[in-house]
Amino acid sequence: MHDRRTALKALAALAPALVAAAPAGRPAATPRPAFRKPARLRPGDVVGLVEPAGFTDDAFDLDVVKEAVAAMGLVPRPAPHLLARYGYLAGKDEARAADVNAMFADDGVRAIFAVRGGWGCARILPLLDWPLIRAHPKLLVGFSDITALHMAIAARAGFTTIHGPNAASAWGRLSWDSFRSVAFEGGTPVYRTPEATEDRLAQRNGRTRTFRPGKARGRLLGGNLTVLTALMGTPYLPDFDGAILFIEDTDEAEYRIDRMLTQLGLAGILGKVAGVVFGQCTDCHARGPSYGGFSLSEVLQQHLEPLGVPAFQGALFGHVADQFSLPVGVPAEIDAAAGTIRLLEPAVA
Repeated sequence: MHDRRTALKALAALAPALVAAAPAGRPAATPRPAFRKPARLRPGDVVGLVEPAGFTDDAFDLDVVKEAVAAMGLVPRPAPHLLARYGYLAGKDEARAADVNAMFADDGVRAIFAVRGGWGCARILPLLDWPLIRAHPKLLVGFSDITALHMAIAARAGFTTIHGPNAASAWGRLSWDSFRSVAFEGGTPVYRTPEATEDRLAQRNGRTRTFRPGKARGRLLGGNLTVLTALMGTPYLPDFDGAILFIEDTDEAEYRIDRMLTQLGLAGILGKVAGVVFGQCTDCHARGPSYGGFSLSEVLQQHLEPLGVPAFQGALFGHVADQFSLPVGVPAEIDAAAGTIRLLEPAVA
């Protein structure tokens, strides 16, 4: 009994220190196992090309994709059903899932590039061989609807993927430099949106907006907001406790962004995160000429400022010509006042 009382007193004395260690407004995040790191890419590596969502109906477009991959010093290997079409999908669900499974199973393939996004990745999640994928960690690269695969791999397989350009993206200088640094060199870059060079006294493009200043650290988790919210209530969404949530979207009116952020809040996800970065929202405005509602920034402010965590808007990822390659699951630090994201560890082994 004496030993039990002594132990309880010791715990009571320790409690204030434990509470003080938790960030203000947030309980201390539960330690999570580190994500495994796929092998880095090297010149001459074979990379698989898959279309897990929308289709490409022109073989000449795939020629450009293959040339872009070859210009990276890599060898493209198209999946068997790459030119298939089934309605607005790149083949039936079983075929698209089989292509993804085959690329993970093939030991000669070092990474997997999604050719494009669209819609359809969520449809194949139950058809993927998760024990196989878990046993063969490889970089999966893509964005937009590929968010479903990034989140599912984070939840079910536990290794790093890259939210970055699809294989059919433009791959300008900024996109290529960012991807090379992360995937080839194992770098830990600081991402900062480049300043615009418009012919005006005060630049309008390339700006970031801070909703709540400060620094925060956590795993990078997120992607396309629409896809992310559609995965809630499924077993394919990872735990966002203590994460840095990064989100982007395209062609969504302000009220729909409002609705989706409300859903994230009601589901408890926004209440878990250590920080938020909202990237680019391309053509995210109501179409009516007489629209007089909230602006996108006002909607974001209403949802992000009350969270009490660092948050900013304007990082360069999303449906834009050039974008950063953000490694999903890698610890990072954001500085909301400076508008930066800094990787704390390499994404690859």
